[in-house]
Amino acid sequence: MTVTERTTASTPAPGGSRWPAVRPWLGTAARLGLAAVWLTAGGSKVGDLAASGRAVNAYKIFPYDLAVVIGAALPFVELALGLILLVGLATRLAAGISAGLLVIFIAGIASAWARGLAIDCGCFGSGGDLAAGQDPTYGTEVLRDLGFLVLAGFLLRWPRTPLSVDAALGRPPEAPEEEEESDD
Repeated sequence: MTVTERTTASTPAPGGSRWPAVRPWLGTAARLGLAAVWLTAGGSKVGDLAASGRAVNAYKIFPYDLAVVIGAALPFVELALGLILLVGLATRLAAGISAGLLVIFIAGIASAWARGLAIDCGCFGSGGDLAAGQDPTYGTEVLRDLGFLVLAGFLLRWPRTPLSVDAALGRPPEAPEEEEESDD
């Protein structure tokens, strides 16, 4: 066997045999990353629920009283999602709720941007109206949330990950997917 033959024989096909081995660990990274996002977001707001309510109210979508209730509840929802994802329990469900919240957040930011509001999204803190002369960072916020949405989407597709309660409970891992052949 020549050097070229040995190198070719030991090199896996692109996108082929490594994916089933790497995918669960990518899922673990996505799960823990999304957990960190929710724990940070909820933790930054849970100490000042009134400020969280003001941040929701700044979007001018809901009546004030409803915005305050949503703002007070949101940190606890974020913390719960973070803890559930951290331990890896009901990962697909938590990823689905995460994806739904992220879509709502992206729509809210886009709405504020389109209506010319100058607010801080309140995603990782108190938020609310920006001081005069401060420019909102809507584009960055939307891109960031789209990145988080990709993590949630990955977990929706492949929720079983190592180092999780789901795996410890003996739920069967997903079978490796067969490459679909096209009729082209």
